Amino acid sequence: MWDHTIRPWLDRPVLMPSDSTVIRSHVPAGLYCKTALFAAMAPLWRALSRLESVVLADEIAAQPMRRPIYIAGVPRSGTTLLTEMLARHPAVTSHRYSDFPNLWTPYWHNWLADRVGRDRSEPAERAHRDRLKVNRESPEAVEEVLWMNFFDRLHDPTHDQRLTADTDNPAFERAYRDHIAKLLAVRGAERYLAKGNYNATRLGYLLKLFPDARIVVPWREPVAQVASLVKQDRLFTRMAAEDARVPRQLARSGHFEFGPGKRAAHLGDDESAAAIVDDWNAGRLAEGWARYWTAIYRHVLDFLGADSGHREAVFVLGYERLCADPEAALDALLGHLDLDPAPFAAIRVDFAGRISPPDYYRPEFSDSELERIRELTAPVAARLAAAEVADR
Repeated sequence: MWDHTIRPWLDRPVLMPSDSTVIRSHVPAGLYCKTALFAAMAPLWRALSRLESVVLADEIAAQPMRRPIYIAGVPRSGTTLLTEMLARHPAVTSHRYSDFPNLWTPYWHNWLADRVGRDRSEPAERAHRDRLKVNRESPEAVEEVLWMNFFDRLHDPTHDQRLTADTDNPAFERAYRDHIAKLLAVRGAERYLAKGNYNATRLGYLLKLFPDARIVVPWREPVAQVASLVKQDRLFTRMAAEDARVPRQLARSGHFEFGPGKRAAHLGDDESAAAIVDDWNAGRLAEGWARYWTAIYRHVLDFLGADSGHREAVFVLGYERLCADPEAALDALLGHLDLDPAPFAAIRVDFAGRISPPDYYRPEFSDSELERIRELTAPVAARLAAAEVADR
């Protein structure tokens, strides 16, 4: 989303000539211009992507597509931590910050980067200010740009956003499979890992494309997760007020989770989606995010209950469980994903020693807000806890 390695830019005051108001720059100018250029020239880059696939047809045909891994759910549930950890397994690769905005030609882009030299800057805390440190080579969710270029209205809160086993988009399916194969080939990896919160709305379609896919759905106790969602929403809203480029940069990179450009989830229920929007517009952030949390996880649970095969593909992981007994939780996760634990042993120990509940904020809800959050989320939270027990 941002170029985290250009640290001096993040808090650099900028004088805007239009109104002589000093604001704070949160988006590096170079990255913003590159992102805008790639968005404007998307048809050309799609053509170059097809050309790359033609040139690399033999490599694509020889690249096995085995059990891609998807991390999906609601933000602030540990998705970034899990992605960073799993991406270190030698059999796995994921998109990185450096893959954006040139997402379209993954083989050529990475081939060139390996020869020119990658940016190995020291990791710095990301824009979310949540203790997680990243650099240009850290894994990140960037494939949403591909989805947005092949599907209309994916983030329209007035339109059903679900993609199911009945969804059919041959152009996307061909391009997406080729894209993954090219990324695996240039990185010398066996398994593809994708972090994407919106994949929770596409579980049926993902399993149609890759019947052997493995999906991880992390979640947190709802009061804590809603508190984190509200915190991030306010943070990005403040950043957008200080730098008008923030909402545009978020939208162009496929992030509609926080700030003034956030979008409600529409999962086939007009009333539910409208209620989320109404709460947010009225400033009832806690209630709106509680509805959002409930809508996404209810959809996931209903999907799991519709087919026993779905249940076998999806692993439900509570963040509290991960913090309480990280080694056992990680062992269970690796087993579900069918990842060899031997080369992961040192990584497992490292992360197990670093995982802990957040201590950089505390929920500050009124009694009425707490009551409303629990009222909205309790039935789904109980179902999630039961599903998690089944995955132990």
